[in-house]
Amino acid sequence: MNYKKMMSIGLSAALSLSLLTACGGNNSAGNSGEKQVVIYSNADEEAVTAMKNALDGNGYEGKYIFQIYGTSELGGKLLAEGTNLEADLVTMSTFYLQSAQDKNTMFLPLTFDVNTLEEVPDYTAPITSQEGAIIVNTEMLAENNLPMPTCLKDLADPAYAGFVAVTDVQSSSTAWLLIQALISEYGEEEAETILHDIYANAGDHVESSGSAPLQLCEAGEVAIGFGLRHQAVAAKNDGLPIDYVDPTEGNFSLTESVAVVDKGEATNPLAMEMAQCIIDNGRAELQTYYPNPLYEGESADSANQSAYPKTFSEPLTFELYEHHIEISEAAKP
Repeated sequence: MNYKKMMSIGLSAALSLSLLTACGGNNSAGNSGEKQVVIYSNADEEAVTAMKNALDGNGYEGKYIFQIYGTSELGGKLLAEGTNLEADLVTMSTFYLQSAQDKNTMFLPLTFDVNTLEEVPDYTAPITSQEGAIIVNTEMLAENNLPMPTCLKDLADPAYAGFVAVTDVQSSSTAWLLIQALISEYGEEEAETILHDIYANAGDHVESSGSAPLQLCEAGEVAIGFGLRHQAVAAKNDGLPIDYVDPTEGNFSLTESVAVVDKGEATNPLAMEMAQCIIDNGRAELQTYYPNPLYEGESADSANQSAYPKTFSEPLTFELYEHHIEISEAAKP
């Protein structure tokens, strides 16, 4: 899908969602006269639902509008628009928030305690941590006498030609989890070679959506994909012929965080309240989908923990993301 088409679809979806959520299409919060808080987010459906439940259950129903974007599209808006962004509140991949802050100084320091296990910038509070994993359709593996993969390098095996789906890092940060793992384990040069062979095996199934490989596995169109681990866990628990493999190269992760846009005197005071509400009241539900502990006092069910959690050797920045996009582009057949 080309960029212009992605932009058009994303804007249309966002407009439709905002109209559905905005109670008559205006920007007022009920009868109070307060403006609704505009929330831009790249979150998955599960996370959006959990955040809405937290807000609605704590007095903010009808006081906000959620607009959903793809990661690359929303990241581009943050970098290009800065404090001119329509949104009052953003939930987004943390590395994008950091790059946007470095460029535009656009987020306010949070006024509530953020008691995370690891230090984070004072303008962010993490909402989720998402890990990558190999996804398999067990019935298709058996029907086609394909071995169970154990690592990402296996996905480059010609035996899997036509049976693989992955995501393009240009359009979805999910693919970055795969690329980080390959570069970390094999170095950039060999990682590019492996990635070339994975793309060759995937053919037309180098997808723009991070959830597409799982959906293709569920539909029986491919036998193997790479996607978000928690989504594969849920599909398996639902009784689908889906399993997941923690690749020996590592389960790398990306966090998504909430941040409040600094609009000076025009800053909506409800935005900071809602950011705190999402963290204080949404984490319990969020952790049922995204089990990685992020805050003091949180723990994860050992059954949901990945086998090879790893962290990339360099800080995750937009600049590093762009560099890895270049490697991915060079690897395409």
